[in-house]
Amino acid sequence: MKILSLIFVLGLAITLTQPIFADFNKDKLNDEDIVRVQNLLAKLEPLIKEREAAQSLATLTFDEVYSPLNEEDKAFLKEFQNLKGDELGVTIPYRQIATGKENLVVMKNQKILLKGEPYVIPPQYLPPNVCQRYLEMMQAMEKDLGKRLYVESGYRSSAYQLYLFVYYLKNHDYSIRETTKWVALPGYSEHGAPQFQAIDFISADGISGEEKPEEFENLEEYKWLLKNANRFNFILSYPRGKPGITFEPWHWHYEE
Repeated sequence: MKILSLIFVLGLAITLTQPIFADFNKDKLNDEDIVRVQNLLAKLEPLIKEREAAQSLATLTFDEVYSPLNEEDKAFLKEFQNLKGDELGVTIPYRQIATGKENLVVMKNQKILLKGEPYVIPPQYLPPNVCQRYLEMMQAMEKDLGKRLYVESGYRSSAYQLYLFVYYLKNHDYSIRETTKWVALPGYSEHGAPQFQAIDFISADGISGEEKPEEFENLEEYKWLLKNANRFNFILSYPRGKPGITFEPWHWHYEE
């Protein structure tokens, strides 16, 4: 009786340590898992709205993103956090986990036009050295063109990247494999890798290229970047024609 009880307890313990959702369909989540995603996002929504109002989503930590969740939710979200890029056909390299606690400079009061209306970009975060080189590059661009580009998106923590990945599953028919083509997995985003820190640029007239890449590609500012950005240690991460990636003319990363 005691031996059988012990076997049962050990068996239960082993079962509980196994991933609960490791077999979810990566080509398209089943109906049950889609509902789990929706419920997960609903539980995270108050936290996201609070941090959005405080304009500090970019520095969200894993402790914060897991705090509103029960144990089953945590296990489910953890499966997304542990996804491996090479098993999903991701060709971009693994970078690192960004904790949300790195030394960062906050960029505020970036004023542009968006759809013809004045718009202030929410605060963006950059490592100090990257921020300095960006400012130097923009000073040179303004000298040559009388124009500059602005930081639409800078640093993003891996916890925020995880949330974004799960959030945008709905835009890709709840296919994990398809979503990885458009949204980086946590640890794979250059936005969360300070030594390879990415900047998504936007023009003073609100042209980012994210809906129509050719609009950004045709900018005089983009052509200037192609000729001059390397002098400031910025590199176009996802150029046109590179196998396995989507062309992103607005996305440049810093590399010493």
